[in-house]
Amino acid sequence: MYGKAFAPEYQGALTSLSVNSSLTDVLAAGREQLAAAERAGRRDEAARSGLAVAEAHRRLGQVREADRAWKASYRAAREAGDTAAMAWALWSGGTLARQRGAFRLAWRLLGLAAELGERGGDVVVRGYSLAGLAETGRIQGDYEAVGRLHEQLLAEARRRGEARHTVWALEGIAQMHRNTGSYDTAYAMFEEAAGIAARADDRRGHAWALRGLADIVSVRDGDCEGALALLSEAEDGCRAMKLAGALAYNHKMRGNVLYRAGRYAEARRTYERALEEFRAIGEPRGEALSRLGLAKSLARLGQDPARTAAELADLARTMDRIGLRHAGALVRRAQEEFGLAGPAAGPAGAPRPDDARTPSRIAGEAGR
Repeated sequence: MYGKAFAPEYQGALTSLSVNSSLTDVLAAGREQLAAAERAGRRDEAARSGLAVAEAHRRLGQVREADRAWKASYRAAREAGDTAAMAWALWSGGTLARQRGAFRLAWRLLGLAAELGERGGDVVVRGYSLAGLAETGRIQGDYEAVGRLHEQLLAEARRRGEARHTVWALEGIAQMHRNTGSYDTAYAMFEEAAGIAARADDRRGHAWALRGLADIVSVRDGDCEGALALLSEAEDGCRAMKLAGALAYNHKMRGNVLYRAGRYAEARRTYERALEEFRAIGEPRGEALSRLGLAKSLARLGQDPARTAAELADLARTMDRIGLRHAGALVRRAQEEFGLAGPAAGPAGAPRPDDARTPSRIAGEAGR
């Protein structure tokens, strides 16, 4: 039913690159082809090579370099009059904005990318951009708005036999089920995603699915060692591909597993490690979640309650400012767990982009 996973963001002279190519190899090849395209005056090829450079930088956690690269790719595509390549550059920029916690900008860029993808007749970039919008809303906890969009994109991916996108959609829906307490449904979907990813040789998707399974095994079954084994397997894939962000989230989840098992000293060290990794790649959401885990671990290890209260209050404000609804609820739960009253934060709903394209509106447009 599903073919081998492929990476449509590797275009032009770089189509031979695998979805599992090491990001350092992708970066080297992309730079080489970009320089050749610029020497030849090929703006269209420069745009497509530049896209791979931007994505390699982004996934390696090199935020400034990624920002320069996607913008350069967009300018080259615009000069070449290549609408689809412009859409791909905007998709990369929107994905980077979400990674940086700039959700308003992410909504705007990904919305524009979806529009240009449709105008340019590239159904793949349109689908990736809509998926990016769905993921942005999901990360912010706006499940009602983007749940249907996830389901529509899953149906499209299944119909086309696109393994990588099917895996992404399954994992996103599974995460929403996990966060709302439907552990059995979440486990089944993560398990299906892991199976499809393994058969399609999608190491990135497989690593994220294993992380999801580890979370369920820990929270539902209380199986610490089983969860840690799954995370170790996922970590091998992250390291092989140099996936800095995925590796940091893997370590953050390892901290969660250890904390649930009452191994607070180990959890503390693991959260500290994840926190350093997230700060190194400029990932504010992961940083905030690692700070939360660290604060809880320190509280369990006897930290002064006043310091814990201050840290949790600051985290509540941070989650509200970033616009992370689900993560804000986790902070409030931690305050209740330790009997610490926190200042009431405003509703941490997803901030809307300047062009007023709301998650609900975008979800309604997905079936066009």
